[in-house]
Formats: sequence, structure tokens, C-alpha cells
Amino acid sequence: MTPASSDSTQNKSTVEPDTNLSPTDADRGFGWWTKTLQYKTGLGLNEDQKKEYVEEARMRKQLEACKSCEENRDWMMKYSPTVVFMLEQIRKIGGDVPKERVKCDICTEPKYGGFHPDLGIQLCYNYIPDKWVLNDTLAHELVHEYDNTRFKVDWMDIRHHACSEVRAASLSGECAIMTEFWRWMGTMRVAKGHQQCVKRKAVLSVIGHPKCKSKEHAEEIVDEVFRSCFNDTRPFERIYR
Repeated sequence: MTPASSDSTQNKSTVEPDTNLSPTDADRGFGWWTKTLQYKTGLGLNEDQKKEYVEEARMRKQLEACKSCEENRDWMMKYSPTVVFMLEQIRKIGGDVPKERVKCDICTEPKYGGFHPDLGIQLCYNYIPDKWVLNDTLAHELVHEYDNTRFKVDWMDIRHHACSEVRAASLSGECAIMTEFWRWMGTMRVAKGHQQCVKRKAVLSVIGHPKCKSKEHAEEIVDEVFRSCFNDTRPFERIYR
């Protein structure tokens, strides 16, 4: 199944833009444009003002990225086949994932997202490059949500954690052959590519577990649980991507 895409049929009617900007809006926009021009040309700003500009630009960029993340999250929760399916399956077993439980956050370590049984799902908008990575990340975390709801996972048990990571990497679509093909420019062997990708991603996640001693320890744990957890495709009938 390919990633969800928007309907190609669009409304042909033209909506006139709202030109009724208040004096405050217009002044704020012009002021930022002027400040940006001054910063780029090096004229009209002292060192303190330059530092203020850099900080304000950083905050503006973060706000825009957060808004984009929330818009993409809402879209995926309505239209992404994988995400919608997982949400429905979680509801069937007595769980619920409202959008308030899926938070767009700034993450201090490089990752796309995370899951906490009490706090919910985290999407790292400062690391997620586009909406399709967000789609796979959300699907991944929803597998954890499903496992937590159905199997009552003990997340402090490193084998439980490893099993859910194997399932999430396999079922979310992030290890789809074409995804990995383009990422690694064809260096994977197609026959074993999916399993290799799943193992690699599961190991990277298990390394962060409090009881993990080393990368070698994470690899050992993933190898232990891999066969049974990889073959457990619930709630899907099979691995479809």
C-alpha cells in the first residue's frame, strides 16, 4: 500500500484572499521584513539587535514547524490508511488516541518520535523532515500504543520493549523496500532488506533502554525475540508495505 495522498480533484472555485489586515498586522509584517533586510545587509542593527533578531527568527521558525507538524498530524489521523486503521483497531480493544495524546514537541536528542504509556505519543517536529516521515513515525508509535493496550507491555522489561520495537518497525511502513532503497541507494539486498531494516531500527531503539548495557547487548536481545515478534503482524493480516 502506498502512502496516503491528497485527492487530485480540487475545487475549481477561487477564494479571494482576505486583504483586510489591521494596522497592527501590517505594521508587524513590515517591521519584520525591514529587520530581516537590515540583518542580511548588515546595516542599521547593532550587535545586541542582531542577537535579538536571530533569537526571534529561531522562535518564528519553531512556531511555523510546530504548526506544520500539527496540521500534518491532523491530516494523517483523518486520511492516512495506516494511521486510520491503527486508530480503529486501538478503539476496538478499548483504547483511544485523541489528537491531544499525539503531541508535536521539540526533541533534545535526534529522533523522529517516542511513546510513553502515560504521556502518549511524541512527534519531534525539529527532526521530522516531511509529512511522509511523520506518517510512518505516527504509525510506528501507534503500534506501541496498540501493544500497550492489548498486551499490557512491561516497558521496563527489555525483551518486551524489543518485541514492540520489532513489530513497530515492521508494521509501520518505515522499512518499506522502496523507502529503504532510496535511502541507501540500492545497497540492500531486496530479499532480506525488510528484516535487516527492522533489526537495525529495533536495535537503535533498544540501545536507549535503561537496562541495555551496550549495542551488542541490544543486538542480542533483538535476535532473541525477533522471530516470534516479527511474525506477529496483529492487527494486520500481514506485512503489507
